[in-house]
Amino acid sequence: MEKSLEGWFSGLIGVVIFSGSLPATRAAVIDLDPLFLTLARAAIAGLIALALLIVLSQPRPERRDLVPLVVVALGVVVGFPLLTAVALRHMNASASIIFTGLLPLSTATFAVLRARERPDRRFWLFAALGAMCVGSYAWSPSLRADPTGVALMIAAVIVCGLGYAEGAVLSRRLGGWQVICWALALTLPVSLGALALATAPVWGAVGAPAWLGLGYVSLGSMLIGFMFWYRGLALGGIAAVGQLQLVQPLLALGLAALLLHEPVGMDMVLVLVLVIGCVAGARHFSLRKA
Repeated sequence: MEKSLEGWFSGLIGVVIFSGSLPATRAAVIDLDPLFLTLARAAIAGLIALALLIVLSQPRPERRDLVPLVVVALGVVVGFPLLTAVALRHMNASASIIFTGLLPLSTATFAVLRARERPDRRFWLFAALGAMCVGSYAWSPSLRADPTGVALMIAAVIVCGLGYAEGAVLSRRLGGWQVICWALALTLPVSLGALALATAPVWGAVGAPAWLGLGYVSLGSMLIGFMFWYRGLALGGIAAVGQLQLVQPLLALGLAALLLHEPVGMDMVLVLVLVIGCVAGARHFSLRKA
C-alpha cells in the first residue's frame, strides 16, 4: 500500500509537469518548425541525460533492455513530440489537449499487452466510456481542427501509450529516471546529427514565448516529468496510475487559457467532467485487480 501511494504521488507530479507540454509546444511552433523543435528538445534533453548517467556512474543496460529502450525512444522521445508538434499546425492547443484524455485507455491497453496486467472487466467499461466521451468531442463543432490534426493526435496517443507502458516495465529493473535518460542518450547521436542538417530558424525572429516553450518541453516534458512518471507507473501499476492522466487535460486547458489566451468552451469543460467520472470508476476497479 505504501508503495502504491508513493507511486500515485510520483505519477501525479509527472502529470502536472506534462500538463504544460502542449501549451508550451503551441508557443514554440509559432516561430520554430515542428521538426526542428522535436530534434532540438531531444538533443537538449539527451545531452543533460547523458551527463547525469556519466556523473552518477550508472551501469549500461543489458542487451535484453536495448529493444525496449528503442521502443521507449521511438514512442516518447520522437513519436509523440513530433506528431503533436505537427498536429498543432492544424489545431490550437485547447483542441489538442482534449486528446490527452485518450492516453489512459491507450496506456492501459499496452499495460495488458506489455506488462501482463489484468484489470477487472469493469475497468474496461469505465475506461472505454471515458475514451468515447473524449472521442465524441473530436467531431464537435467547437473543436477547431482539420482531419489531419485529428489523425496526428490519435497516432500520438497510441505511440505515447506504448512508450509509457514499455518504459514502466523497464523502470522496475533500471529505475524510472534511468530509463528516460538511457532512451534519450540512445537517440542523442541521431538527434544531434539530424539537428545539424535541419534548416535552422531565423534566430532574430524567434520570440521569447518560443524560447520559453523550447526550454520547457526540453527539460520539463522530455526529462523531469518522465523521471516522476515512470517511477509512479512502476510502483503503483501502469493501468491504475495511468488514469491520473485525466487530470492532465484540465490543467493543460487552464494553462492554455491563461498563457495563450485560448477560449475554453463550456462544452469542453462538460466533456472533461464526464470523463473524470468514467476514469474514476476505471481507477477504482484497476486498483482492485492490478
